[in-house]
This record gives sequence, C-alpha cells and structure tokens, in this order.
Amino acid sequence: MLELIPHDTIHELRLARPPVNALDPALVRALREAVEAAPRDGARALLLSGAPGMFSAGLDVPALLQLDRTAMRAFWVDFFGLCAALARSPIPVAAAISGHSPAGGAVLAILCDYRVMARSVDPAKPFRIGLNEVQVGLVVPDVIQAALRRLVGTYRAERLMVAGAMVSAEEALPLGFVDELAEVAQVGERARTWLNSLLALPPHALAETRRLARADLAAAFADPSTFGIDDFVEGWFAPETQAVLGALVARLKSKA
Repeated sequence: MLELIPHDTIHELRLARPPVNALDPALVRALREAVEAAPRDGARALLLSGAPGMFSAGLDVPALLQLDRTAMRAFWVDFFGLCAALARSPIPVAAAISGHSPAGGAVLAILCDYRVMARSVDPAKPFRIGLNEVQVGLVVPDVIQAALRRLVGTYRAERLMVAGAMVSAEEALPLGFVDELAEVAQVGERARTWLNSLLALPPHALAETRRLARADLAAAFADPSTFGIDDFVEGWFAPETQAVLGALVARLKSKA
C-alpha cells in the first residue's frame, strides 16, 4: 500500500496500491502518518512517488461511497490532515509524478515544494494532471484552491478549477503547475537530484528561508476548524454529488 524507500536522508514514500493508487481511508492514513513521522525518523527530505503511468488516480470513489457519514468525516479529517502535513512539513518534499495525476493525486503534488512530471510516452495519450473535482460533482476546498493559486496565479487557477480541466504534462510546465519534465524512468532520479541540491546548502539558512517562503501555505493549513470538513461531508452526500459519483462508478465497472 505504501513503501518506504530510504535514499540516505531522503525518504521516498511510494504509493503502492494497484491498479491506480487510488486514495482510500487506509492509504490516506498511512501516508499522513509517514509524512508526519519522517522528520522524527531522521529524514531531511521527502519524495512522494507512484507507479509508471499513474501517480495517483485520486479518491477511491467506489470504496468511499460505501462509507456512512461518521466514517466519511473521519476520512476527510485524515485527508485534510495529510494535506496539512505536506503544506507544513519542516523538511522539503518533492513529487515524482510518474503518470496521470487527477484530483486527489494533483492535490498531493501541488502541496509539495517541487514537482517533476513524466513526459508523455505516446503524444496521442499524454499524461494529465488537474483538479477535476467539479467534473465529478465535488467542490474544490478553499485551502486547496489557495495552494494552486500559489503555483499558477489567481486567474489561471480559476479557469482550471472551474472547468475541472486536466492538462497534459507539456501544458502543465509553462503554467507552473509542475516544475520539470523527465522521462518516466527518470522522474524519481530528477526529483532526488533537486532535493539533494537543497540538502547541500547550509541547513539553518535553508530551513529558515524555506519556512518564510512557505509561510502563507503553512498558515492556510494551520487551523483545522477552517477547512470546512463538515460542509464537505454534507456536499459529498448531496443528491447531485451522489448521482454523479454513482454514474462514475457505473462507467468504471462497465469498462472493467
């Protein structure tokens, strides 16, 4: 489900939940705990990675549709806790985006310090990334919107999120959605190279400058009471959202 791979003081957290690394309650909880524990365990940097062709497909909608309100609220507490752990991490975090990264997968990536995304293997079938929640009947929470605005600017973030757009890796780079492109097999290596370049700097100067530079993002995730979790749970169980999500699951089953 989640593999911890040490690279000296860089700890790689590899999503390993086939076939698409969908985020269910167990994976989200494991990832949250691993991100929070990493600095205590001696990590000086973190790397999030997935499988070739798929970083994470986002929420495991079929599994989440089986949850009642109490369990669903517990899931969102963990999910937003994971987001806060990434946003407020005292050590640098890079994302090795080895393929598609919609919705929840994109959320994880944009909260990292740096994103290396895989170039398309087949130009006709490019790897895509985006916050496409609107397409499945969900609202993009304000704190997540703030994180995307930091990367691509206010107007561009609005256009992407309102449309639920999924952009190719090649489109994401000039937008600032990702920082670097690489071949699929080189994504993790390039992300580690970037992290190592930071770790070669004077540690105190790096940590304090990074803290100041990310203070706005950290502040956005400082108070869980502002995340709107109860509103999000209510939105999840709204008839329109349930209908859209149910239709999505039906389409997935028909393809399978």
